[in-house]
Amino acid sequence: MSFEVESVRARFPQRRIEWYEVLGSTMTIAGELAREGAPSGTVVGADEQTAGMGRLGRKWDSQPESGLYVSIILRLMVQGSSLPLTMLALGLASKESIEALADISPDLRWPNDLLIAGHKCAGILALWEHDAIIAGIGINVSQTLFPANLETPATSLLLRGAKVRREDLLIQLLESIDRWTEMLTRHPEEILRRFAEASSYAKGRRVRVDQPGRTLEGVTCGLDPSGFLLVREDNGAQTTILAGGVRPA
Repeated sequence: MSFEVESVRARFPQRRIEWYEVLGSTMTIAGELAREGAPSGTVVGADEQTAGMGRLGRKWDSQPESGLYVSIILRLMVQGSSLPLTMLALGLASKESIEALADISPDLRWPNDLLIAGHKCAGILALWEHDAIIAGIGINVSQTLFPANLETPATSLLLRGAKVRREDLLIQLLESIDRWTEMLTRHPEEILRRFAEASSYAKGRRVRVDQPGRTLEGVTCGLDPSGFLLVREDNGAQTTILAGGVRPA
């Protein structure tokens, strides 16, 4: 079913919302709008993406009219080094939105995945574009089939027994993002605390981390003040994970 964008625009009359039936990537269009000076809160969404962007150059599977695929321009009073914390805040907002509508409580896998029973239901990408952050969020809503070669098995809200309208999910998501990014600008330490509480991966989880040139294993031991993951390797060394795929070991 096509997305009823007018119902969302009516809820946010002061917000610019661009919607497409088919688009290469919402991130690309949002980046162009950011460079043109589009205001904070501008939303670019699509019923289908043919080149959806995931983290670390991966592709986000974007089946037609089955998921929520949006990119949001954020002009926040944060420093350039705050991108990892922003990613955590977006994860908390996405988790809150799903919980509010689906009665499901996803796990947060640092830094950008939402999991239900170990299966991925949502992903987040945040990039600087000039003086704005482009927040890309994909949530699997009603898919019933997924590609067989995914690194992490996927699921959708529908497969977990929740029938959710994409319009309602976007409204809830935008409201949640406003709240969590406000907290980010005022109390960034609270984002760290809340993420650590909401994620089984933040502390005490044995993980494998793919790094350039090597794969390390160890136990997670919290987040540093910038939002990066700390891992105690088997040799006793503590490593700060700046990037890389984190998986259960």
